[in-house]
Amino acid sequence: MIDNTTFGNATALYHTFGCKLNFAETSTVARLLGEHGVRRVSQGEAPDFVIVNTCSVTELADKKCRQAIRGFARRYPDAAIVVTGCYAQLKSDEVASLPGVKIVGGTNQKLKLVEMIDQWRHDHESRVDVTPLTELREFVPSCSRGDRTRYFLKVQDGCDYWCSYCTIPRARGRSRSGTIDEMVAQARRVAAEGGREIVITGVNIGDFGKGRDDNFLDLIKQLDLVDGIERYRISSIEPNLLTDEIIDFVAGSRRFMPHFHVPLQSGSDRVLELMRRHYDTGLFRAKMERIVSAIPDAFIGVDLIVGARGETLDEFERSRDFIASLPISRLHVFTYSERPGTRALEIEHVVDPGEKHRRTREMLAVSDRLLTDFTGRFIGTERKVLLEHPRKGHPMSGFTDNYLKVSVDAPVRLDNSIVNVRIDGVGPDGIEELQGTIVE
Repeated sequence: MIDNTTFGNATALYHTFGCKLNFAETSTVARLLGEHGVRRVSQGEAPDFVIVNTCSVTELADKKCRQAIRGFARRYPDAAIVVTGCYAQLKSDEVASLPGVKIVGGTNQKLKLVEMIDQWRHDHESRVDVTPLTELREFVPSCSRGDRTRYFLKVQDGCDYWCSYCTIPRARGRSRSGTIDEMVAQARRVAAEGGREIVITGVNIGDFGKGRDDNFLDLIKQLDLVDGIERYRISSIEPNLLTDEIIDFVAGSRRFMPHFHVPLQSGSDRVLELMRRHYDTGLFRAKMERIVSAIPDAFIGVDLIVGARGETLDEFERSRDFIASLPISRLHVFTYSERPGTRALEIEHVVDPGEKHRRTREMLAVSDRLLTDFTGRFIGTERKVLLEHPRKGHPMSGFTDNYLKVSVDAPVRLDNSIVNVRIDGVGPDGIEELQGTIVE
């Protein structure tokens, strides 16, 4: 039996790649290990365990994971490296062969790492445990505080879309979700712990309740009733699942923030068809216009893949012009990379690597213009900011309701407080972090 003294005074270093869902799950792993005596490593201290939660959304993500694992092995030669997440799920043998790796756990094993680590400590035999894709059906709830102030509530896992470029269904399995009662109970626990903001996460959160009579709108309506939580944010939600009813509910809610993150991936209908997406540019534009009509101050982040197979120069320019015409706030630009086993490899037109990077830079420039225009609207205005404990050497900062990061001169005692801030202007690092003054 594993008790809360199982690991003595062992220490662990945690490193996370990828999405907010990964960060939520890493926080839960850290909490579970903490309950069994494993404390986070202090600065300058060598850890006993290095827990790496990986991503595999692109080949570059795989490469970064490998580099990080090798780096940890060099830096902490006596540490046992534990690797989990999507890269571990998809390429477990490759991960197990990396230096220092003692335990490999797939996406379904993240919350079983306590038991896996405990067994390794007793027999010192390397372990690989990856649930086959066809058996990835269990929903494992997760709600934990990140390194700062916000909590991350996992409401859904897996994806049934099988977009032509994507390996996530192979890494995460079929779409599945918790119950509304379970999610509300998690939110109440956060409130009891003093949490003020929850980010709702998942692989395809708009799919919440699939196969049941309830849905994502039903979920957020019930979460909105939880006393003590003052802010909710909806993480990435597919445009075809972002219903007008969801938008209108957020517009009328005091607790759901005016902030949306919606994947587009391409502004070309032809490329969207090749990607096997579930919408076209007409639907996407209608959703963006619905948001700004109902919530004029809303921040809208949009995911974009550049240089995908089939994206000719004409299609790229069509995509760029479409995006520049949208009432959105910024882009999250990803350069397309080949993923083994995906249907995209059957598409004939391949974009040259140099051209892919040129297009990426061009789209990043579009993003900068969009963010500059959006941010400029709020200089001189007052917004509510949830302050977060500052990183060493940095001032106190936090996010406005509509997701503008603002730094302020404030005492640390205001950590996790919502204060009224006047946005004075752009900070020394540019539009990514504004400067403001607390208004009494």
